[in-house]
Amino acid sequence: MSSLDDILKSRRDTRHFTTDEVPDEVMQKALQAGHWAPSVGLTDATRYYIIKSTEVKTAIKNLFLDYNKKAEELTDNPEQKELYRSLKLEAIEEAPIGLIIAYDRSVLNQFTIGTVGSNEAVKFSSVCAAQNIWLSLTEQGYGMGWVSILNYYQFKKILDLPENIEPLGYFCVGKPATNYNNQPMLQQLNWKQKSEAPTCSEIQNVNESSILETNTAISSKNNVLPDFSKLLQEKIDSKTKPLGALGTLETLAFQIATVFETLNPKITNPNIVVFAADHGIANHGVSDYPQDVTRQMVNNFLDGGAAINVFCNQNNIELSIVDSGVNYDFPTNAKLINAKIAKGTQSFLHIPAMSESEVQLCFDKGKTIVENIAKTGSNCIGFGEMGIGNTSTASVLMSLLTGFPIENCVGKGTGVSDEKLLQKQNLLKKAIDNYSDQAELMSQLAYFGGFEILQMAGGMLSAYNNKMLILVDGFICTTAFLIASKINPNIKENAVFCHCSAEQAHQKLLDYLDAKPILNLDLRLGEGTGCAIAFPILKSAEAFLNEMASFESAGVSRK
Repeated sequence: MSSLDDILKSRRDTRHFTTDEVPDEVMQKALQAGHWAPSVGLTDATRYYIIKSTEVKTAIKNLFLDYNKKAEELTDNPEQKELYRSLKLEAIEEAPIGLIIAYDRSVLNQFTIGTVGSNEAVKFSSVCAAQNIWLSLTEQGYGMGWVSILNYYQFKKILDLPENIEPLGYFCVGKPATNYNNQPMLQQLNWKQKSEAPTCSEIQNVNESSILETNTAISSKNNVLPDFSKLLQEKIDSKTKPLGALGTLETLAFQIATVFETLNPKITNPNIVVFAADHGIANHGVSDYPQDVTRQMVNNFLDGGAAINVFCNQNNIELSIVDSGVNYDFPTNAKLINAKIAKGTQSFLHIPAMSESEVQLCFDKGKTIVENIAKTGSNCIGFGEMGIGNTSTASVLMSLLTGFPIENCVGKGTGVSDEKLLQKQNLLKKAIDNYSDQAELMSQLAYFGGFEILQMAGGMLSAYNNKMLILVDGFICTTAFLIASKINPNIKENAVFCHCSAEQAHQKLLDYLDAKPILNLDLRLGEGTGCAIAFPILKSAEAFLNEMASFESAGVSRK
């Protein structure tokens, strides 16, 4: 038997195999080694699937080749492109055995102490299993190659894997046909060199800063000089119209000019940001739509086919899509802002949806996203969302933060029946009854929050600090605003509530915030569509303030 150091140093990305069969006892020993790997919280979530069928191998090979073209496009180096084209990965069909190492995400529906900090810990356990399997196979004289360049959604479809099973990739197992001169293949091809020693740094100090503490350092625009407000109101009143005749447009014009701190405000580079994430509570049937619709709709946004795409195009608004925590691995070259915390929250029916550190991370990522948009010269940002189950999350948060009974905070969401609405109410009431933690904001957000909702709250706080106009969409976005306002009440100075949705709790929440929405069109789509539809009204407010004649300039007599 080789020493462990020798086995570790000999590790190679096996890409070519002999036709020798792999004895059953070799695989059994390797899988047992995988089973002995560390398992977070003893979840025992790792699952294995053996593939010997030529038909299945060919289907996976074709899937690889299709996605391989997209991977090739990520490098601009002509030599690397040529090398990449030559890597056809015959091993998928060549290797006697195909192995899928996966983890069962459904274990997260039960309380597991090791996953409270991060759902990803379950995946990490399965990676430990993959390493153990590789070590065992190498010690027995066999090899394993890891194929990860796959469209994982299609991969699961063609193999008919259950929705809760998440594969790490496809692994080829057999007798290695070459050792690549005892070098990793990419190193032998001069693609990339592996460093000689591990990268390790010692951390000696604690970073004392807190995102929420930073955001509570409230700065108010109430210190705007009284003379400015007086001049602004005089400018509005001097337009060729009776006092107040333009109604809400006058209020909006005053607000826009105050936020931008100028008598001649101009909205520049408007941007609507749609934050998307999945929710563990969706596994309990609170929506008529399956959780996978979140991923499907994100792809629809990226393909330009959703309502928000249409309305943003109509009004020349930049659209940004954020993966806050969708239960899917999107391609690295997708036009997507990657702010994924985890693949969905855990179900708050019995356990916390996330950890307090993940709450802080949500605020941090939301802040960074908006800061980067502000750097493009944008001074107007709309917030939208997508996430099956997020009306349930928003309803519970609204109930906790306003004191309203949960029955007043629950609506039909995506359009559930009356019977299902009652079930939804009872389920959320049970979840609140099960909550025994403190009535403290961070604890409540960690237990019931959603990744996209908290990232929006962090983004809104950042937008206020960057003197941006904040466009608030429907019920879920207003709940995010509610959270942000609990941290900094002055944020309302910058907020424009674009519409009142058909979600029955939205009007109650707007009343609680003393907010007057611009529109009431019975919308209940989300995506930030209300922001995009209301945007022309903001432009009208801007236009009349900047371009409409005054009584004096037009030679018109005042009343």
